[in-house]
Amino acid sequence: MASLCCCFVLLVVSLLCGSRPRPAAGQLQDLPTMVALQRELMVVDWDPNSPSTYCSWRGVTCAGSNQTVVALDLPRLGLRGNISLISELLSLKRLDLSSNSFHGSIPSSFGNLALLEFLDLSMNKFENWIPSSLGRIRNLKSLNLSNNLLSGEIPDEFKYLERLQELQISGNNLSGSIPDWVGSLTDLRVFSAYENSLVGVIPNNLGSVSQLEVLNLHSNLLEGVIPESIFMSGKLQVLVLTVNRLNGSLPASVGNCQGLSSLRIGNNRLVGSIPVSIGNVSSLTYFEADNNHLSGEIVPEFAQCSNLTLLNLASNSFTGTIPEKLGELKNLQEFIVSDNILTGEFPKSILRCRNLSKLDLSFNRFKGSLPEDLCDMSRLQFLLLDHNSISGEIPRGIGNCIRLLELHMGSNYLTGKIPPEIGKIKNLQIALNLSFNHFRGPLPQELGRLDKLVSLDVSNNQLSGDIPSELKGMLSLIEVNFSNNHLSGQIPIFGPFQKSPRSSFSGNKDLCGDPLDFNCGDYFSSVDDSDDHKVSYKIILAVVGSGLTVFTTVSVVVSLFMLRERQEMDAKGTMVAGEVVVTPPQITAGNVFIDSLKQAIDFDCAVKATLKDSNKLSNATFSTTYKVVMPSGLVLSVKKLKSVDRTVVHHQNKMIRELERLGNLCHANLMRPIGYVIYEDVALLLHHHMPNGTLAQLLHNTTGTELEPDWPRRLSIAIGVAEGLAYLHHTAIIHLDISSGNIFLDANSSALIGEIEISKLLDPSKGTASISAVAGSFGYIPPEYAYTMQVTVPGNVYSFGVVLLEILTSRLPVDEAFGEGIDLVKWVHNASGRGEAPEQIMDARLSTVSFAWRKQMLAVLKVAMLCTENTPAKRPKMKKAVEMLLEAKEN
Repeated sequence: MASLCCCFVLLVVSLLCGSRPRPAAGQLQDLPTMVALQRELMVVDWDPNSPSTYCSWRGVTCAGSNQTVVALDLPRLGLRGNISLISELLSLKRLDLSSNSFHGSIPSSFGNLALLEFLDLSMNKFENWIPSSLGRIRNLKSLNLSNNLLSGEIPDEFKYLERLQELQISGNNLSGSIPDWVGSLTDLRVFSAYENSLVGVIPNNLGSVSQLEVLNLHSNLLEGVIPESIFMSGKLQVLVLTVNRLNGSLPASVGNCQGLSSLRIGNNRLVGSIPVSIGNVSSLTYFEADNNHLSGEIVPEFAQCSNLTLLNLASNSFTGTIPEKLGELKNLQEFIVSDNILTGEFPKSILRCRNLSKLDLSFNRFKGSLPEDLCDMSRLQFLLLDHNSISGEIPRGIGNCIRLLELHMGSNYLTGKIPPEIGKIKNLQIALNLSFNHFRGPLPQELGRLDKLVSLDVSNNQLSGDIPSELKGMLSLIEVNFSNNHLSGQIPIFGPFQKSPRSSFSGNKDLCGDPLDFNCGDYFSSVDDSDDHKVSYKIILAVVGSGLTVFTTVSVVVSLFMLRERQEMDAKGTMVAGEVVVTPPQITAGNVFIDSLKQAIDFDCAVKATLKDSNKLSNATFSTTYKVVMPSGLVLSVKKLKSVDRTVVHHQNKMIRELERLGNLCHANLMRPIGYVIYEDVALLLHHHMPNGTLAQLLHNTTGTELEPDWPRRLSIAIGVAEGLAYLHHTAIIHLDISSGNIFLDANSSALIGEIEISKLLDPSKGTASISAVAGSFGYIPPEYAYTMQVTVPGNVYSFGVVLLEILTSRLPVDEAFGEGIDLVKWVHNASGRGEAPEQIMDARLSTVSFAWRKQMLAVLKVAMLCTENTPAKRPKMKKAVEMLLEAKEN
């Protein structure tokens, strides 16, 4: 009887398991599923004629005699379609579908993939709720759902993912609070949920039992305190909590984390003082706590953080003096303590920080005089001392600030004469502001040597004498203010002066001439008219002459470049059967930065492809781009750098170092090089191919595929470009050619800024701001570049503003329809003069869809207008532009 029951049980089990019989040895278990996936996804190189070879298809990894699929790696291929079939690959351990165009809901059937350890669905268009069924994948170690359109709350079922090491859900529309169970995941190392709408408090057990290394929750609606538990394990390396509503103080337990390198808690409502335990954080590199309600003194223990490069305590309520020990921070590059209640003498000790590039002490209560050795810091570029109580004279050593770009000393109690040594600061270009002081005597004629300066303000002093005619050497001037002094005589006839408002010269009772209404007399008037014609004539001759010189020079360079390319092609080609067969040149260096791609990239193939015009995709200002298909099937965009004066040969090692550094830049909106090839005097830069082309092609319908009237997508692109630029500026990279033609769209229509490496490789022997030709594309170049011939951060902001106007209007930057001499910027800024409302200049296909869209577009238009201000100093920083665009999105 017992044996009969046993047989019956075995029979039942056999029948139940018979619904899916196990394949015999050697049978291709996943063949039907892979054939169906090939039809659905249409992956390039998945050969439908040889389905049994699926284990050799791109991104497919198999194991075992049954060739079961254990990994699918298909990122950045522009894929779309139904992916629920993947849930039938029950042996799958790794699934990467990131940076594609999948949309709809994430299949709940993915919860059946019990062996899955790695799941990356980031950078797609998945929407709706996160399926709770994912909580059944108990082996899951890494889950990345970032940068989608997901909404709802974090599923409570995720608490069963006890092996989870990385949980990334950033850049969605998630709401609700952070569940307490997140703090119970003992293996959790990375928790990233920034840019959502999460509310409530940070769980007070977060990090208490986990191995937490990275916690990034910026740009949410979180409240409450920073829990001490996140520092408990001592393993935290990155903490980013900026732009929330956190209160309370920074816990003293932060000192437990000696490996913490980045601590960003700005734009919250934090109170209290900085704990002295901060000195124990020996790896600290970035500390940002600006825009809070912090108080107390700046603790000298910061000096123990020897790796500190950025210390930003702006817009708080700190009191006391600057600790002398901070002068020991040899790596400090930016020291920003503006808008506090700091007192005492000018902190001379900070001058010992030899790498300091930015010193911002503005809006405090510093007093006393400035030291003679103020400018012994050879790297200082930004010196902001305005709105304090500094007295005495400006030291003559100010002329040693040879790298200074911006100098603000306004609203102090400075006396004496303006030292002529300021004229030695030849790089000064953003602003020189000495207003609201007690300067006496004449204006030094040496100011005329500042031929790159854009904004000059010496108003509200006691300056006397004439305005020196030598100031006409300040060819870059756009904004001036001489008001409320004791200046006399005639205002020199100089374009920037006559174009300024009368208020720029008012308050000088003995000053006359344009733009003031005071006539300098008949004699002077006649002389003025004569001089005006002479000067105008000279200006016209100078402009025409300069234009001819530039045109001739460019023509010669281009001709020589084309001639050299033709000679090289002729030398490398041999005739075979009546056709030119190109012999590939000798490669001297090459590398691929991504290990998984090294086998798929053939350097010789890349070189050969760039020697054929049929592969050419586009010509940019500094490079030519080719489409290259590798023997492996991988499609690349290969950029050939236009070398000048044998740049590649003379600076090859430096170029390679820069390329490898740029390859490691980590930002979702940058098109980074994935490798390079160097031969002779040519550098080829390898990139992932972007099948959706550029923003310019889509906006202006040059591909025949017009961008749909989808304002949210356009706004998302604008925000992506802004964030990418802000990141570049933070890493001290100024882009040479911001334009819609250099903004690429990946398969998810996300924006990637291209040509970033050109900004470092155009001439590695010089800095970015030292190029000898106007950089940029026609229509995007800011007006001051015509004078300065130098690229700047404000110049990048202007170019970005033009891109915003393109997105809003769908018009080209330069169009004959605007009228002679009018570009898109002038056309928009002059709209009120034409009697047109802001709504009339925006693309009606977008602005008339809904009130919400129109409201957002008007907010973005305001940002664009600020970015394209004629005066560089009035343009916002890119970080501020990002904030304004995000605010527009929230509206």
